[in-house]
Amino acid sequence: MKTFPMFLQMAGRRVVIAGGGEQAAQKSRLILKTEAEIVLLAQGEIDEELRGLIDGGRIRLDRTPVTPDHFRGAALVFIATGCPGMDAALHALSQEAGALTNVVDRPDLCDAITPSIVDRDPVVVAIGTEGTAPVLARQIKTRMEEMLEPRLGDLAALVGRLRGAAAQRLGPRQRRDLWRWVFSGAPRDAHARGAEREAAELIKAAINTGEFAAPQAAPVSLVGAGPGSRDLITLRGVQRLQEADIIFYDRLVDPELLELARRDAERVFVGKAPGAHSWPQDRINGVLVAAAKQGKRVVRLKCGDPGVFARGAEEAQALSAAGIAFEIVPGVTAASAAAACTGTFLTERGKTDTLVLSTGAMRDGAELPDWIAHLTAGTQIGIYMGVGAAQRIQAALDTCGFADEVEAQIVSKAGYAEQRAVTCAAQDLARTIREADLPNPAIIFLRRASGAAGDASVDAGAERRAK
Repeated sequence: MKTFPMFLQMAGRRVVIAGGGEQAAQKSRLILKTEAEIVLLAQGEIDEELRGLIDGGRIRLDRTPVTPDHFRGAALVFIATGCPGMDAALHALSQEAGALTNVVDRPDLCDAITPSIVDRDPVVVAIGTEGTAPVLARQIKTRMEEMLEPRLGDLAALVGRLRGAAAQRLGPRQRRDLWRWVFSGAPRDAHARGAEREAAELIKAAINTGEFAAPQAAPVSLVGAGPGSRDLITLRGVQRLQEADIIFYDRLVDPELLELARRDAERVFVGKAPGAHSWPQDRINGVLVAAAKQGKRVVRLKCGDPGVFARGAEEAQALSAAGIAFEIVPGVTAASAAAACTGTFLTERGKTDTLVLSTGAMRDGAELPDWIAHLTAGTQIGIYMGVGAAQRIQAALDTCGFADEVEAQIVSKAGYAEQRAVTCAAQDLARTIREADLPNPAIIFLRRASGAAGDASVDAGAERRAK
């Protein structure tokens, strides 16, 4: 970011607006929404709207020759004369005074840029594009105006008045559940339809009794982050991140994804690189259980889907053994992302009717899957973590007798900006991976289409079994 978004306290502070025309009137309308004192610096004619505000005592007019002292100590300065030369001269005086300054339509002279604002006081949404695309900012503003009901600010103000009572009666976890229920359940629905008294009574009763119909999430959520880019996580996954007290995440999780979490949520990296398991699985299981027993809401954030070669079952078993409830929040798995990024499909009617997901990395001492046994006509196999086993996959293909019917594709870093995909004949799999220098994470697809020469033997076998 070139600019940093921040809300300024304006009550009892002074805002200086230099100019007497329509531009100055626009800025006056904006600042009148706050509790700031407004001083207008103008030498010539005054816009009728501004004149009415002056006469009504809403803003104060100062016609004395402008010096840096006019700007010194101001919370914010708007320069809006409409004259480029005059704006530049006043900007120099404001800078000499050390004031935070906005020059209308001159982003190169601005210390502060006015955002598009959605006002549901005290709920305020500010939208900025760092001066590059004001039309886009207005489009986003329009969407937000449609999303947020007109009286939402009144509900937020009511909650503000009741926060003290809630703090006295409810613990931190209960309070977060309460406010989530208020803004996503019956109180907000009632308030939106104009039943403000009903909404207030619902909230007060919930605070007094500690009973409300908020859906109770499990203390531990095994969340699939999806592969690569952060926009591939599900909406439920984002919600769990925003509710979490502590997040345990893997090395392949996009760091930007953590920006979607609560700002004060604890983040713990438990990444495991191939061949360098800095966090053994038993240790990860232990910290999940320990954090949940401390009463924290826990998210275990995994790349892809927690149920597909992600060792989620081992973590779930540890939680169950400790008597801790958990939920599984599915994610986009690597096979889906790899197919999508190459414009292909995991299944295709009449051509690929069977999908097998397998792995090229097993527990120490365990025998690798027999990939070729699954590779019947009309089948596609996706082999996760297969790059390290490429030579063994190649050896199995060389002896299968139908390698010329199999197409291989290797997709590296599916879903990331640097994703790469290479297609080759099955006989060239290991050599292609080596020469293309395809890094992990990668998935290998082996496709044997229906209608291949081997279909006859498969059909004959099926016929014998039917008899």
